[in-house]
Amino acid sequence: MLIGEVARRSGVSTRMLRHYDSLGLVRPTGRTVGGYREYSEEDIRRIFHVEGLRSLGLSLRQIGIALADADFPPSVLVGDLIRRTEDRLKREQELLERLRAIDASAPDGWPDVLRVVELLHGLDSPHPAHRQQAVLAPAEDGPVPADVLAKALLAESDPNVAGALRWALARAGGDGVASLAAGLRSPEAGIRRRAVLAIAELPGDEATAALVDALGDPDPAVRRPAALAAGGRGGSAAVPVLAGMVVEGTNDVEAAEVLSSLATGHGRADEVLSALTGELAGTRDPAVRIRLTQALAELPAPLADDVLRQLAHDDDPTVARVAAALVSLR
Repeated sequence: MLIGEVARRSGVSTRMLRHYDSLGLVRPTGRTVGGYREYSEEDIRRIFHVEGLRSLGLSLRQIGIALADADFPPSVLVGDLIRRTEDRLKREQELLERLRAIDASAPDGWPDVLRVVELLHGLDSPHPAHRQQAVLAPAEDGPVPADVLAKALLAESDPNVAGALRWALARAGGDGVASLAAGLRSPEAGIRRRAVLAIAELPGDEATAALVDALGDPDPAVRRPAALAAGGRGGSAAVPVLAGMVVEGTNDVEAAEVLSSLATGHGRADEVLSALTGELAGTRDPAVRIRLTQALAELPAPLADDVLRQLAHDDDPTVARVAAALVSLR
């Protein structure tokens, strides 16, 4: 079969068939009397073999290697092709995310686009100092999109960079809570904690509601900052968690201060007193009772005076002395 007929039936151009010939991939086994290329059935099968491998994305060089050695394992080329395809998809996904970030910023002109691109490049740096610098660099054209900052924050493990991102997110405006919502649903406690710490710095009822929801988080490293922030906003749902923090001795001074604020400024005095006295009744550990005594002393007089007077006669002399000293100060 002559080259023109092969091209017509196979769909491979005569130019490509000549290229295959020059590379040694598919050389016609015969020539006519006039010197024209003449392809045998085996040659045509080889053409379809080459085209099949090309359709998988293999280069002509790789195809040549595969065809030259009948014992060459296809798994080697297929595995290499899988890795290359995964890398390409990853790069395209990163590009897509960058384009979406730029689109979300609603740029008015190319300076706005370039500002977001510069930030994205900076946040990709392997050096925390460079990432922090990219976040803190003055944005003369206004704040960057909250979505960009939120995504970077949820992925940021360095505390200094995370702090800079929280600061920038609080200044960015927009719907910062919605941008951080994915972090609150993450299976990783570290990501949920970063989301809570960022939401704690955002104003509004939506942020408060998100903090209250986080009070039920199974990880105390997430639950505790949510309680401090929600309690500071007057959320009575934080009272049990805050009382538990006093018992555990984790950020107990901060927790006691927030409980005092709830009792004094938010009309939650009865709830706070009930929570602390309930914890007191449930433990005989002197260290825990001392912390609870000190937390009670933070409450406004005369709310906890009767309880403190009783504690001044506690069976444990150390607890009794601490309570007596606090009663005298009040």
